Amino acid sequence: MTDLWPVVEPLLARVERPARYTDREWGALHRPEAPYRVALLYPDTYELGMANSALAILYARLNTLEGVAAERVFVPWVDMGAAMREARVPLFTLESCMPVAECDLLGITLPYELTYTNILEALDLSGVPLRAAERSDGDVLVIGGGPCVFNPEPVAEFFDAILIGEGEDAVADIVEAHREAKAAGLSRAEVLERLSSVQGVYVPSLYAPATADVPARPLEGSRAPARVVKRVVQTLSAHATPPCPVVPFMDVIHDRASVEILRGCSRGCRFCQAGMVYRPVRERTPDEIVRDALAQLRCTGHEDVSLTSLSTTDHSRIEEVLRRLSAAVRGTGVALSLPSLRVDAFGVEMARLASSGGKKSGLTFAPEAGTQRLRDVINKNVSEEDLLATVRVAFGAGWRRVKLYFMCGLPTETDDDVRGIGALAWKVLDAAREATPPAQRGGIRIGVSVSVFVPKAVTPFQWEGQLPMEEVRRRQAILRDAMPRKGVDLHWHDAEVSFLEGALARGGRDLSRVIERVWREGGTFDAWTERFSFARWMDAFVAEGLDASALATAPRDPDAALPWDHISAGVDRAYLLSEREAAMGGRTTPDCTFDGCTGCGVCQDLGVDIVLAGGSRG
Repeated sequence: MTDLWPVVEPLLARVERPARYTDREWGALHRPEAPYRVALLYPDTYELGMANSALAILYARLNTLEGVAAERVFVPWVDMGAAMREARVPLFTLESCMPVAECDLLGITLPYELTYTNILEALDLSGVPLRAAERSDGDVLVIGGGPCVFNPEPVAEFFDAILIGEGEDAVADIVEAHREAKAAGLSRAEVLERLSSVQGVYVPSLYAPATADVPARPLEGSRAPARVVKRVVQTLSAHATPPCPVVPFMDVIHDRASVEILRGCSRGCRFCQAGMVYRPVRERTPDEIVRDALAQLRCTGHEDVSLTSLSTTDHSRIEEVLRRLSAAVRGTGVALSLPSLRVDAFGVEMARLASSGGKKSGLTFAPEAGTQRLRDVINKNVSEEDLLATVRVAFGAGWRRVKLYFMCGLPTETDDDVRGIGALAWKVLDAAREATPPAQRGGIRIGVSVSVFVPKAVTPFQWEGQLPMEEVRRRQAILRDAMPRKGVDLHWHDAEVSFLEGALARGGRDLSRVIERVWREGGTFDAWTERFSFARWMDAFVAEGLDASALATAPRDPDAALPWDHISAGVDRAYLLSEREAAMGGRTTPDCTFDGCTGCGVCQDLGVDIVLAGGSRG
């Protein structure tokens, strides 16, 4: 095992934030004796990657396997990347400072479409051929996973295999299959064929890509499944939250203890990919949550613990959890935080419990749309009065800041819906002022953040088109004119970034040529505003003969093949179509966790139940 530290250390004096590239943080795991080595790469900087809970979970999980060492890798910022190329230093792991190329397996997270060029940057710095077809038997096995895998086609040619779904159990199966194949002396092609038999593992080289008429399908002679069905963890109780995660030397974006209290969400927002692909809801028990939170606080010394999920205050016993944790940390200076709140007074009560004895920070709610008509279209089952009542309770209880999330460009949206966002902001501001003593009204701040709707795979809106950029800008101008001038801070997403996200989210395998061309022209860290170049991307689309506008803005025929039809999140296509029809009719669908099965097919097809803290419900 090569130790690159003697050639890495001299580079650190030349770059900003050298702590990004050093080791020995508290909680870092070192297993130099392990014969099988996994590099876990987050395709962005250290401070973003270290805040990723999935990376921490898989890091801890893999390091429990006998004979396996998992080490962290992040993409060097441009200054360090240039210095490494100049000094001919390959990409290295943090724990052992060993070359990534010397590892047995390279696991890469796919968190967001605009990180795709960073994947190529990491492979090139590692000395690993960019495309799976160019790799030989001696090259590291490159496997992807994460939120973007439900349309993996744009990056499929860069991966030997891609895990669809949840990783806690699957990574052990992948490692075992790979180790057995290596011990048997199998060729790379034979290794990949064997991996394709592991549930949830997609091997792109074994499939012919989709066309307009025919879905992607296994190549003749391959034993790969016609549809790759996502891997799902039956119960979170089988996997405790890592009690001693790595504590960074430098500030990271979420520098706190973190406990996932439930997984999945079945509220059924029709634009939300996460709500569809992470079904069903599975809760941890209060005992498990309190145990894991206190263990992390003891081990790490953090002064803040976040209870995370897609919808934290939906946990069936969240009030008990907060009361117990608040009592356990009272007088210690430890703060509890909830990243997502329900738009009702119950959500405010939960925030009150979380902040008892501490400073009241701002509250965050997501009405998503400015009118009830559009909220019904997207199945956001909250009303204007829910929001205003919540604001009155919150500001009456001492909060002075609230942030509201909306979307622009949702299907069926009209100019009146856009103006409705401004009208609702006015009402929220008035409700906040009414509930606040006159002497304190100067401290009221209402934040309004408006993203651009991007249709994503495995949602009822996957067939819809995204707004053209000119129309996005026109509606943003309407929004600006409708918004209060004082007391409200308005922010919206960039139309160009959202357009590109839409093109990448719904494209096929031919997009790999565009991604590679952008990277070769210097495109890295495109998710960073100062590094993003829309012109570079559009030039690459033109050079490769692909129409970005058609990918992003053109509606899809429900009867035509989609690039991701061979990837299954367990949600029936018929259910998505029925939800699309309900959306166009303004009909809502209840939350199946509490109101009975709505027929999405996940529980039946995957053999998994909804798990509530008081017991399972099939």
